[in-house]
Amino acid sequence: MASVSIKQLKKSYDGKQDVLAGINLEVKDGEFCVLVGPSGCGKSTLLRTLCGLEEISEGEIAIGDRIVNHLPPAERGIAMVFQSYALYPHMSVYKNMAFGLKVGGADKTAIDQQIRHTAEILKIDHLLDRLPRELSGGQRQRVAIGRAIVRKPKLFLFDEPLSNLDAALRVQTRLEIAKLHRQLGATIVYVTHDQVEAMTLGDKIVVMNDGRIQQCGTPLALYQQPKNLFVAMFIGSPKMNVLPGLVMAIEENSLQVQLDGGQQVLTQVSVEEINGTIRIGDPVTVGIRAEHIVENNAASEKFSAKVNIVEHLGEANFIYATLQNGQDIVVRGDGNNTVRIGETMTLSAASSAFHVFDVNGNALRRVKPGNLISSKQ
Repeated sequence: MASVSIKQLKKSYDGKQDVLAGINLEVKDGEFCVLVGPSGCGKSTLLRTLCGLEEISEGEIAIGDRIVNHLPPAERGIAMVFQSYALYPHMSVYKNMAFGLKVGGADKTAIDQQIRHTAEILKIDHLLDRLPRELSGGQRQRVAIGRAIVRKPKLFLFDEPLSNLDAALRVQTRLEIAKLHRQLGATIVYVTHDQVEAMTLGDKIVVMNDGRIQQCGTPLALYQQPKNLFVAMFIGSPKMNVLPGLVMAIEENSLQVQLDGGQQVLTQVSVEEINGTIRIGDPVTVGIRAEHIVENNAASEKFSAKVNIVEHLGEANFIYATLQNGQDIVVRGDGNNTVRIGETMTLSAASSAFHVFDVNGNALRRVKPGNLISSKQ
């Protein structure tokens, strides 16, 4: 396997606006790196520049210790798995997996051993004689993954490989890809628009928007300490609740914020972040995740919210409610509790659970991001 180094990468078409604008990214040997972001953010274009399907306008791409800017895909030591399975319909599973090795002139015995070993890992060894049309969607995707594995590439590239699968197959195949990564110790760059896939698969997540990297880090780091409002809203399901407000008081490692409607909340942020950047009266945005809001009638600082819709998930409820100021919020509740549409709930959250963003959407670093849920204020 090999590491990946991308430096000051730019991509534009006909010299117009950059599709990729100065991308810098390091992927370690054996790391599972997930590129995630909304449609049109540039993640698939970045993957295509890695594999050589798109020429870059500026910058440098290195796979291992070799700069590959001008190398064709066949010479980069990569294997790519696409959203569409791209299997030869007239060839059996075995022949689909063997095709690339035969073209490369590999020994027949070695090809056979490699295919059967890979098929066993992917649990498709009983399907080797079937044609693609005789397989389910999940089986076809495993064949496509197997075809990539047998080539023993330095780098695996996945471009939204689970998008065509139903919900159950997506979960199953996602687990199989995670197991495969552990077994092979492979270097993987994986593109998805699904942040749940990103959180569950990636060692490193790269959040992109408008051709730029917004934040890069571990799943937990992005969840607990989002760099800006875009990352905070993108990572986590359901989306973070955001409430506009004004700074009323500044203390050591905390801000007192008055939300629209008059409700005041205490937020814990680093004093270093406050100094020189935030002043009393400044507008800010307060963020709170659905899972960090609790129903608590005894809290000194609390919200009243009227229930509009309840989604029952079994172990949990997603409660869509409206605060007294008309702001909509989402609360994750205990699935064993009965919540009725139209009733008023009394809600609260620990001060350590609030996120604060300045007028430009930049996050102020929280003091204790691990201390998230409290039943008492």
